Amino acid sequence: MPSKKYSAYEGAEPYFELVRRALGDLVDGEHFFDIAADDIAYEVRYDLGWPRVVRGRADLMGQFGGYVGSIRIRSADKLIVNRADNGRVVVIEYEVHGTILATGAKYENRFCSIIELENRKITHWRDYMDSHAAWSALTASIA
Repeated sequence: MPSKKYSAYEGAEPYFELVRRALGDLVDGEHFFDIAADDIAYEVRYDLGWPRVVRGRADLMGQFGGYVGSIRIRSADKLIVNRADNGRVVVIEYEVHGTILATGAKYENRFCSIIELENRKITHWRDYMDSHAAWSALTASIA
C-alpha cells in the first residue's frame, strides 16, 4: 500500500515497489520518489506521450501524475537485476500488467531500465520498452 504522502500515485505502486526492491540497499528512502535525486534526469527512448527527458523530481512526479490518470498498473514482475560499476549502475528488466483507464484495454509491457546512482539516489534513468505493446494498448478499442 502506498504511503499517504504518495497516495495520488497509487495507480503505479506495483512499479514503484518493484524498482525499490530492485535497488535494495544501494539507495536510501522508502518510496520511488524518495530515492530519486532532486535533479534526476529520467530519459525515455520512445515517443508515446512522455517527453524524451524529464529533469527534476518535481517534474517527474508531474509526469507520473498524468500516467496514473490514464494507466493503472495491477502488477509488476519478472524482475532481473544486474549491477555494474560497483553498484553505481543497475540494469533492471521487468514486466508491468495493467489497464488503460479510458478504454479498459489490457496493458502488458516489458521494460529495460538503466539506472545510475550517486550519493544513494537515482541520478539518471534511461528507459527502453516494447513500444508496440504500449501502442497496441493505447490505441485499442473500448473493451
